[in-house]
Amino acid sequence: MSLFVYPSLRDVIMAHFLDQAQIAAILSTYGYWAIFLVVALESSGLPLPGETMLVGAAIYARLSGALSIDWIVAAAAAGAIMGDNIGYWIGREFGYRFLERHGWRVGLGPEKLRLGQYLFYKWGGAIVFFGRFIALLRILAALLAGANRLPAGKFFLFNAAGGIVWALVFGFGAYWLTAGFEKIEGRLATLGIVCGLIGLFVLWRYYKVNEERLLRDADAVLSQRKQ
Repeated sequence: MSLFVYPSLRDVIMAHFLDQAQIAAILSTYGYWAIFLVVALESSGLPLPGETMLVGAAIYARLSGALSIDWIVAAAAAGAIMGDNIGYWIGREFGYRFLERHGWRVGLGPEKLRLGQYLFYKWGGAIVFFGRFIALLRILAALLAGANRLPAGKFFLFNAAGGIVWALVFGFGAYWLTAGFEKIEGRLATLGIVCGLIGLFVLWRYYKVNEERLLRDADAVLSQRKQ
């Protein structure tokens, strides 16, 4: 019986990076290090199937007994935290300067950049935590947090919490439910994407309705932070 009968939506999209047979072979050869590395690379901004690696490793451990679920969860949580911190540093060191120079090409002028910093200042912790459970945000959240200058301490706290909870939920969920979790994992990924798109639309509408007030609030808060 194949361990990977029900691929998620993101698995299909990312199949040219790591297909399911490759994931199984990598797990049997490199074990925990493969989980740590793939999750870390995804979290730092590369479109790799970190969640699929975690779920596949948990099911592999349950059916074969070759890996410990405790160490699988620990490797995934460590990879998530490490990768996100790398992504945050890249975003903080290079992302903001890149947006300053080229953001105007996509409508991100100085005012919009200040607004982005303000929004991350207010809700950045929630974006980082819940972004861990949404496919696209899992790749981009740390980079965006760094580029929008989310305070490092706040980022580390919510990033660590999100990485640990994510690893526990998907690791132990897949381990104890095995094939049953494979059936719902793809649906969870699709639901996460849909929720993310709906959330972005709601935020966009909120911004359009309150644009002037938000810009004033952003200028006031950022001016105080500089003093």
